[in-house]
Amino acid sequence: MSLATIDIVIILGYILITVLFGLYVSKKASKDLNSYFLGGNEIPWYYLGLSNASGMFDISGTMFAVTIMFVYGIKSAWVPWLWPVWNQVFLFVFLAAWLRRSNVMTGAQWITYRFGKGLGARLSHIIVTVFAVISTLGFMAYFFEGIGKFVVIFFPWDLSFNIGSLLILSEQSYALIIIGITTLYTLKGGMYSVVATEVLQFVIMTISCLVIGYIAFNAVTFEQIDAAVPSNWKNLSFGMNLDMDWTGYIDSVNLKIEEDGFSLFGFLFMMMIFKGIFASLAGPVPSYDMQRILSTKNSVDASKMSALTIVVLSIPRYLMITGFAVLCLVYMGPELQNMGSGFDFETILPEAIQRFVPIGVKGLLLAGLLAAFMGTFAAFVNSAPAYIVNDIYKKYINPNATNKTYIRYSYLSSVLLVLVGVIGGFFASSITSLTIWITSALYGGYAMANVLKWIWWRFNAYGYFWGMLAGLIAATIVPNIFSETIDIYLFPYILLASLIGCFIGVYFTKADDMEVLKHFYKTTKPWGFWKPVYKEILKEDLDFVPNKSFKLDMFNCVIGIIWQMTFVLSPMYLIIKEYNSLYIVLGVMVATTLVLKKTWYDKLNSKSKKNNPVKEIKNNETTLARATQKVS
Repeated sequence: MSLATIDIVIILGYILITVLFGLYVSKKASKDLNSYFLGGNEIPWYYLGLSNASGMFDISGTMFAVTIMFVYGIKSAWVPWLWPVWNQVFLFVFLAAWLRRSNVMTGAQWITYRFGKGLGARLSHIIVTVFAVISTLGFMAYFFEGIGKFVVIFFPWDLSFNIGSLLILSEQSYALIIIGITTLYTLKGGMYSVVATEVLQFVIMTISCLVIGYIAFNAVTFEQIDAAVPSNWKNLSFGMNLDMDWTGYIDSVNLKIEEDGFSLFGFLFMMMIFKGIFASLAGPVPSYDMQRILSTKNSVDASKMSALTIVVLSIPRYLMITGFAVLCLVYMGPELQNMGSGFDFETILPEAIQRFVPIGVKGLLLAGLLAAFMGTFAAFVNSAPAYIVNDIYKKYINPNATNKTYIRYSYLSSVLLVLVGVIGGFFASSITSLTIWITSALYGGYAMANVLKWIWWRFNAYGYFWGMLAGLIAATIVPNIFSETIDIYLFPYILLASLIGCFIGVYFTKADDMEVLKHFYKTTKPWGFWKPVYKEILKEDLDFVPNKSFKLDMFNCVIGIIWQMTFVLSPMYLIIKEYNSLYIVLGVMVATTLVLKKTWYDKLNSKSKKNNPVKEIKNNETTLARATQKVS
């Protein structure tokens, strides 16, 4: 048996506690849709921040992070820009506040707030719901692929079986069981269950990460690491080429780099910058991250929550990621060299846990990683049904149903989404391929329309619909046409297709109703190209002051990205014992923290005192209805 009895008891005990807690809070969550999906906007921002961090600590993502740390070394700190991880920076600087001021329940409902209630708005409403469902299904397939590869190494029972001529592998059976349990407690508890269990999961994961970091720090010397990796492995800097040769160390890693398509690292970096700007300005995709923002009490809390996520997530996570990577490099390197090309590098994390973590701690760590998986999966199971029930069923099919009926349909849509996502997981080739498709191709179809919606008054509902539709079609077709090209390099083409769709929609249709635009601009207060709307508002309100913080926000975003990187690099340099680099990074961390304290946090608090969050508009739906009634 791979696991000791005490480890199995810890894991099963945690799963039981999680399920029971989800059932316990289900009564509070089932009061109405707002309670179920947003926790009634009662949950403190620091709990939501911990929950958000825990939701990003999933097994598939951690397996991917350990793999790229093993392969690319310190340069792996750049690779998460594929997502991009900057979005948390743009959120805490300005986007979270803009989004929270809408007081809506979902990203699709936000469309009504931005574009009104005409045919174009309804089409946009439907297309963003479709995107939310597609992205959720993609992530569920990604989770399914990761959890199966992870747990099969630890549990000794062979659960493979046949359904006719179809063979269900043991790793797929384990994935089905864990996903089933996670779906159960999420269905009953909604956002209350998700947040409460994720806070518990975050505590467990942080303890586990500190333990793994401590083990790795004491078990591996500077000289051992130096002997196990190529010379360029410890360098953060790079040229146009990766210039990392694993020949004589672990030859098969060179094949892994070639398969990833990361050899031209300088070009990859430029593409990540290009993509990162657009994807971050677009705001969060309609999933769990957006739901956390909409769940906060007010716009100030939304900004604080997004900043806290960066602080609490990176250091413990990268202590564990770097710890496992160096343990495997030093103690498994010769074995992997002898195996040739027969090793699946995506299983480095479970292999490391199996070999290097002591009994008892192994159970705690596995419980934490399973908790992280369950938390992230639960967050998606909670967020996507909000679009189906609130934005399709309630809006277009049965607007007068009881809250109990809406909750029941939320359960049903959750189950159907999980089933379809799991089926997609059966056909996924690898975690890396799913990661790159979701972050590059799918986000490419989302980015352009969702940047323009914030900053350009003339960008109307039809522009949004055709831009999103063109982007989704391109994200589906283009990667299949250029199947030999890594998806990140296809991002500009998908973005261009979406941009063409946006302009076709804008210039072949009239502008949205001015009353709707005035309402949006006055409550959200974005910067950008809003002069005609601003002039109309001045006719009614001479005291209205537009947002003039563009330059300051962009400055804070640059500082914030550097600040965020210090939380990633400091645990890396600590574990590999590069102390000179560590001291430099810590100095930069302190300096950027002081700058953000003065240019962002102090101004955020002054805004909080000047504009009491309690006075923020409580029901934009009602206000918007009044505005559109004037027109009709």
